[in-house]
Amino acid sequence: MNMFRLVFAAMVLFAHSWYTAGQGTGPTFGDENLGGWAVAGFFVLSGFLITGSRMSHTAGEYLVHRIARIFPAFLACLAVTALVFGPIALYAQHHSLAGYFSTAPTPFEYIWSNAGLHMNDYGIGHSLDTVPYKNAWDGSLWTLYYEFLCYLIIWVAGALAAFRKSVLPVVLVWGLSVVNYACLDFAARFGLDQDFMLMSRLLPYFLGGSIVYYVIRRLGVSPVLGAGSVVAAFACICFIPRFGGQASAPFLAYALIWLSTLIPQPKFVSQNDVSYGFYIYAWPMQQLVAVFGGVLHGMWLYWLLTVVFTSLFAIASWFLVERPILRAVKRNRVQVPQERLNNDSELPGAELARESA
Repeated sequence: MNMFRLVFAAMVLFAHSWYTAGQGTGPTFGDENLGGWAVAGFFVLSGFLITGSRMSHTAGEYLVHRIARIFPAFLACLAVTALVFGPIALYAQHHSLAGYFSTAPTPFEYIWSNAGLHMNDYGIGHSLDTVPYKNAWDGSLWTLYYEFLCYLIIWVAGALAAFRKSVLPVVLVWGLSVVNYACLDFAARFGLDQDFMLMSRLLPYFLGGSIVYYVIRRLGVSPVLGAGSVVAAFACICFIPRFGGQASAPFLAYALIWLSTLIPQPKFVSQNDVSYGFYIYAWPMQQLVAVFGGVLHGMWLYWLLTVVFTSLFAIASWFLVERPILRAVKRNRVQVPQERLNNDSELPGAELARESA
């Protein structure tokens, strides 16, 4: 599924390019723009993969692996943005670095305030005050906080026997999450904050992917169910206003996983998951290209430049940060006794989820 995740990361770059170039909000479908649907795709695939990972790891191993997958590359991105991209941008705009380390939010404040995944500061001083989308160095990172919260939900649920034995608890919680999102305007009357709103929007997608883990674990990947899921997902999105995407989550997850078994991917992509690095570096690259006037020569050139530079940083992130840390974690892994896995490894589709995670 590496290629699908990379495609979704590219969709986010494409969608965000309209914002960073000052060209509006870009293409939309249903109640979301293209970037929103890409994030939905990320979350349904993540729900499938992360549930499989929880089933095949002890609680401690699972948590260590999830931290290792998210935090090191994220923190490296914050540091590179604050200590490399920011000074370059400021000097290119003002031909001086005066005040860079003292104007709030300072580069170190940017790193520290965002280090827990929750994005509290998007800007660094005056380093982005001449671009179309001002004072926002990485508008994509906000989703990682909610994704990690979903990881923690699965971490806790994995300790429950009912969660390991049956899909019904997950279906129930997913249904409640969809109802919650459908009634979000009512919930807002009680003063619930933006974090609650965003988590309500994304959790149904993640849980939809989790449901599909159980389905594939028992039944495998079926072409009939796959094609039917494509139709059902489009029907939900097109005919259910406001929460059609959330209602489509299990169908969307199954459809994507089925398609991932049919569509070949390049060998480099299958062996190297550069999608995370592409996702976290796309927005900073768009802002840097904008600083140097890349938005003045048409959207096609802007897309080309940002894709090339983002790809370079994504590859560097994978080979220099992500892969070495993940390999170190896996070398220290203690295999879970087979009886702890409820015979998952003998069931269709379990290996797909476990190995991909």
